[in-house]
Amino acid sequence: MSQSINSSGSGHGADQSLLPLLTRIAEALERLAPPPDRPLDFGAADAFVWHPDPDRLEPVPVVNRVDIMLLQGIERQREILLDNTRRFAAGLPANNALLWGARGTGKSSLVKAAHAAICIERPGELALVEIHREDIPTLPRLLTRLKGEARRFILFCDDLSFDHDDAHYKSLKAVLDGGIEGRPDNVVFYATSNRRHLMPRDMIENERSTAINPAEAVEEKVSLSDRFGLWLGFHNCDQDTYFAMIEGYVRHFGLDIPEDRLHAEAVEWSVTRGSRSGRVAWQFIQDLAGRLGKPLR
Repeated sequence: MSQSINSSGSGHGADQSLLPLLTRIAEALERLAPPPDRPLDFGAADAFVWHPDPDRLEPVPVVNRVDIMLLQGIERQREILLDNTRRFAAGLPANNALLWGARGTGKSSLVKAAHAAICIERPGELALVEIHREDIPTLPRLLTRLKGEARRFILFCDDLSFDHDDAHYKSLKAVLDGGIEGRPDNVVFYATSNRRHLMPRDMIENERSTAINPAEAVEEKVSLSDRFGLWLGFHNCDQDTYFAMIEGYVRHFGLDIPEDRLHAEAVEWSVTRGSRSGRVAWQFIQDLAGRLGKPLR
């Protein structure tokens, strides 16, 4: 009997000695565990960036953009996108929009500028959420977080495209139009791409030449772009439009330079870049302002 009691007492003492070790292990596990999700304040900013793993929306206090009236040569595209965005912000039906065309022609600048313009008209009602192309498969999780919020959201994916053996487009197709739940009423999707059908031409041609049923294979690939109700094309500008862009920036930022010198330097700059576009015009203005010692504010 005495021997049994002593064994029990010895075991109890051993258990007590393990408590500090178990406590340290529990504390280490707590430190390794991800922090619990904190409720997001959608009023913290007018723009956010979506980061998965762990899922979070990072507020962007200052968005890199230009005033919408400085975007020259795309007046028709500007008015169409503004009208669509204005209707959406007002709670009316609106379309997903695909802005496609040549690089540097103002596609992403127009999306950000249109959002800013509507935020001035309807403060606090519209937010811009950027999602990176590689995070498209997590789009359903993002929509779950946004659904039911009082605020309305433009989901924005810049430079969206899909390559060979890339099945991410199927996730986007389901979200845009074909899913069982569909797109939430408070969300619209804007994307920019250099490709009208979001797929490289050789990928489409390969499907046409190797598939058992070429028409069905091609249809599967290009039908993604059909989910966008608005297709807005962007193309390289002529010299007069290029000059109009340059002159608009010069007036806006108060750069002091004679017009003949401005045009000569702008032409030389475009020749060295091999193109005329909004991006080339902006890069020239940055160079010019730096040489003149004038900050761009």
